[in-house]
Amino acid sequence: MSLITIIWSMSASACLTLAAIHFLVWGRNRKAWANLFFSLLAIGTAAFAFCELWMMRAGTPAEFATVLKWGHAAVWLLVISLVLFVRLYLNAGRPWLAWTVCGLRTLALVANFLVGQNLNYREITRLRHILFLGESVQIAEGVPNPWMLLGQLSFVILIIFLADATVTAWRRGDRHRALAMCGSAMFFILFSTAQSVLVFWGIVQMPIVASLSFMGLVAVMGYELSSETIHASELGRKLQKSEAGLHEIEERMRLAVEAADFGVLIRDFSQNELWASDRWRALFGYSKTERLEFQKVLERIHPEDRDALQLVLERARSGHGLYDTEFRAVLPSGEVRWVAARGRVEFDGAGKPAFARSVSHDITRQKEAEEESHNLQRQIAHAGRVSMMGQLASALAHEINQPLGAILRNAEAAELFMKNKSPDLDEIRAILADIRKDDQRAGSVIDRMRGLLKRQDLDKRPVDVAELFGEVAALVGSDAAARRIRLDLAVPNHLPPVLGDPVHLQQVLLNLIVNGMDALNGANRGDRCVSVTAALDGPKTIEIAVSDSGPGIPTEQLTHIFDPFFTTKPDGMGMGLPISRTIIKAHNGRLWAEDRSEGGAAFRFTLPIAERDATQ
Repeated sequence: MSLITIIWSMSASACLTLAAIHFLVWGRNRKAWANLFFSLLAIGTAAFAFCELWMMRAGTPAEFATVLKWGHAAVWLLVISLVLFVRLYLNAGRPWLAWTVCGLRTLALVANFLVGQNLNYREITRLRHILFLGESVQIAEGVPNPWMLLGQLSFVILIIFLADATVTAWRRGDRHRALAMCGSAMFFILFSTAQSVLVFWGIVQMPIVASLSFMGLVAVMGYELSSETIHASELGRKLQKSEAGLHEIEERMRLAVEAADFGVLIRDFSQNELWASDRWRALFGYSKTERLEFQKVLERIHPEDRDALQLVLERARSGHGLYDTEFRAVLPSGEVRWVAARGRVEFDGAGKPAFARSVSHDITRQKEAEEESHNLQRQIAHAGRVSMMGQLASALAHEINQPLGAILRNAEAAELFMKNKSPDLDEIRAILADIRKDDQRAGSVIDRMRGLLKRQDLDKRPVDVAELFGEVAALVGSDAAARRIRLDLAVPNHLPPVLGDPVHLQQVLLNLIVNGMDALNGANRGDRCVSVTAALDGPKTIEIAVSDSGPGIPTEQLTHIFDPFFTTKPDGMGMGLPISRTIIKAHNGRLWAEDRSEGGAAFRFTLPIAERDATQ
């Protein structure tokens, strides 16, 4: 067997083998269109290789012309398959260039069968023998067909299309496939086109060997496709292992979620579907098989919490996607449960909500414990106010006795005036006005005591600091005077109101002022003073300070004075300062103590300034 026959036969056989392999790949995966078009490309290359071998062995000009005519059908299949392969495999190349190449190649195939003996020759006049690879082969001589330019133009446009696809893939970052596929395709197409042009126009005397270039193209493309197939197979094996590992991880996660008593809810926005774990269903009173609908789930939210929950979910869908909230769920049995939920909304490529995943758990016991704690704090605070009133009882009794004594004396005077036959009515009117004034004075003292003794929850509202100081001064003024202690109040003009509960804030101030006055017991200093000041502490807070001129606080006691039941007084309970700190903390402020360099102690606390809308 001759060398030419061996080379061309082996090339064609290799192409057919690759075509069969990738056709089977496409048969198993009908979405692998790139493998199908590569298979057709390899078939076209093999067919053209057989045509080239046949032409080199042709016996007559007519036989040569017929084989060349059918060889163009193989070239058409080769070019169309190559264009479609590049479009699908690389997703590159301008569509209009692809359509132009396919259209020109199809027109060339039509002209091949209609004009002249074939696309390249109007007429082949004779065959001439030449030596090629040491053997005698046939080449044609005849009249060139001008329609041949149409086929050659299609190859020029094909090279432009491949160059455009190379640039697109390169810019996209797919540089290896751009060079391996499109780069090699351009090289081999350019080589085969140049060799064919030189032969058909009689410039070079040699047989057509374009199939060898196409075979190189098939080899490179087949290598790349096979490498990806092997890589995909390896990934498949790794995926199987990872799926087993993932199943194990999911099982562990399920156990962890169940151990933590969490319920999981997943919402698919595109399908409008809900999936929930068994724990979540039990938490909201659903059976394991009951169908979940979002609106029906919302109906199980307590009516007072439903709007707030919907607002939280809407903000998550339109914002950063995260939410953390607490609400009450009402079960079909009527049982009410407190639920804490934390979740995240995931968005698709268009920025629309795709999924929402959340975990929920029952916090009913925690809420009940918090409510019991709040009730206990209210009771302790109330007890503190009652205790404070006990400490101020004698001074308050004196404060009330003064107007009551004046009322008695004025009543007696009025009685004497009324015994006259012609009583002085103007004098009686003045006496009655004094009685009314003293009655109002006693009533205001009683109202202040009633306000402090009344059991109530924290009711925050804008509080004028000057009025707060005045109310407290009215309660402790008599006690301070009896102890010969000067009470100084200093409030700057135009100080903004604070946000707080006036009764609870009065309790804190009363406790600190009384503590300050107690610190002055036994002090021999001439200046026995407790001062209360207020000042801005930044743009959002006000600092209030209660200072005394007593001996101060020993260093070793500073860290313990806010501990419950810690006291330095013989008859003290040690609860006033802890209660005061709890109240201030509930107002989003802080309370601390410090020694003054000039002597005495100072207790300072901060309160937030009321917002403008809160003052309206």
